[in-house]
Amino acid sequence: MRSTGSRYRVFTDEQWERIEPLLPSNGGRRGHPFGDSRRVVEGIAYRFRTGIPWRDLPREEFGPLQTVWKRHRRYAGDGTWDRVFSQILVEADAAGKIDWAVSVDATIARVHQHATNTTRPEQDTGAGSNHKNLPWHEIELPGHGIGRSRGGLTTKIHQAVDGRGRPLAMVVTGGQRNDGAMLTEVLAEIRVARLVSGRPRTRPDAVIADRAYATGVIRSELRRRGIKAVIPDKRDQAAARKRRGSRGGRPPGLDTDAYRGRNVIERFFALAKQWRGIATRYDKLAITYRAAATLCAILTWIRLT
Repeated sequence: MRSTGSRYRVFTDEQWERIEPLLPSNGGRRGHPFGDSRRVVEGIAYRFRTGIPWRDLPREEFGPLQTVWKRHRRYAGDGTWDRVFSQILVEADAAGKIDWAVSVDATIARVHQHATNTTRPEQDTGAGSNHKNLPWHEIELPGHGIGRSRGGLTTKIHQAVDGRGRPLAMVVTGGQRNDGAMLTEVLAEIRVARLVSGRPRTRPDAVIADRAYATGVIRSELRRRGIKAVIPDKRDQAAARKRRGSRGGRPPGLDTDAYRGRNVIERFFALAKQWRGIATRYDKLAITYRAAATLCAILTWIRLT
């Protein structure tokens, strides 16, 4: 059952009860604790679900827009949403609810003009690599993760989901960033701690991906880590191997039954892009845009578990 003003609400009472204990009471500040966290978090989710400007948030429902925006900026920068997401995954793994046949892909989001009126060094725009090896919430990408691709200014979300289409990790880059080149960084973001003790789980049973990931480097890396690769061969590679005859070597194996499950990631993208603030990027900062995608991922898990 939803609370009063359900037209504006995203979380049910039961869902809110799951994440409220995971939120900071005051964000590390001295003085008074945060007031009415649910009202503010609902405002954050409503803004990204509808894609409206921050200044158009209904004040009577969510309070001052400055409060909602500052809370989202704080939670994005201090890793609050990442910690909540990590804890949700810990609980799901302890209950045996994570399917470790992981699908990986990327989706493009057009960048609205409201997100582009910041300084973006031309040589760095859309680099999309975490060269400092910091947590992704602590680093603002060069060019704010906005790149120029065939569709204009775009951002790309590189995503890994479990076998039932629920998110495990994500990386935001410029739109022109190659999917396969980011696979290692996406897999490095998969880190599910144990509820009691033991090393976090970082290795999927299998990685299911389309032909954009069909390179020898990727196959070798997955083999090195003991991860089954469910990736079809590229047509030009298959043709070149055939031309060489016996010298072309054996084609890589493909588990066709497992590959049929790859569509779970497409279904997740379709679900996530129902949030208009994710389907189109209005945020100037990459960390606040990524934080919105993380909040959407949290909601996906608590709705389905």
